[in-house]
Amino acid sequence: MAIIAISRQVAALGDELAEQAAKKLGYTFFTRKQIEERIVELGFPKDKLDKYDEKKPGFFASLAKGRDEYLNYLQYAVLEAASKGNCILIGRGAFVILEDIPNLVSLRFVAKEQVRIRRLQEEFGWTEKQAKARIDESQANRRGFHKSFFNVDNEDPSHYLLTINTGSISAQEIVKILECLAKSVPPEKEAVEKQRILNLMKAQDLTNKLLFEYKLNINFLRSVIDESGSVITLQGVADCQAIVDRAVTLAAKILPSCTIKSAVSIVQDFHQ
Repeated sequence: MAIIAISRQVAALGDELAEQAAKKLGYTFFTRKQIEERIVELGFPKDKLDKYDEKKPGFFASLAKGRDEYLNYLQYAVLEAASKGNCILIGRGAFVILEDIPNLVSLRFVAKEQVRIRRLQEEFGWTEKQAKARIDESQANRRGFHKSFFNVDNEDPSHYLLTINTGSISAQEIVKILECLAKSVPPEKEAVEKQRILNLMKAQDLTNKLLFEYKLNINFLRSVIDESGSVITLQGVADCQAIVDRAVTLAAKILPSCTIKSAVSIVQDFHQ
């Protein structure tokens, strides 16, 4: 069971190559539309999706609770897709969300600017100026998105197993590379990978229940699960101990098989 997470520059053929590789490998390719639809199904308002989806949030959007709500639903949607195994995900910080998964194959597709300008001109009939503006806009949005939501530089090559220049290698050769990488994943690690994803989903589901079903006022709430999957530590910021105690009590009821701990900070008069 291999999971491939692809980060890409605009016009670096990310979607096209992901689709071709999925067909070759017999994998499921989770498209942008499918992840968007799942985020909405989980409860995020569709009319707010455009403010956050792979974009740098504006000043007020970055301060709103919708930002954290989007992130929590996004993380669950990505983990849920990955739990199916033998799949390819593209964009939306999947390479960060899944970085603790043992068999993750994280890739970044790039190409020289002039190559990408030409591709956009051919696809949309744009002028060079229009194509360049689209590239600059996309780069700023994706960089801002990853910095705002994950505090990472998406252009840092250390986040990826491999960076591929799609202007220098043919699509057929790139698909072959992906096929080799997917087949190199040790099958004996599949059970460990599967369990780790399920544990992360369990922790994220707990966070979502506490925030969206029980409406607990804990800012930046995270449920961090240990390797065994039996201990969960709640993290975040609350303005009183009573809310923290309620969160721990509810979490213990939701997941009675887990030990619940709190590392939530108490900050009087904290307002997001």
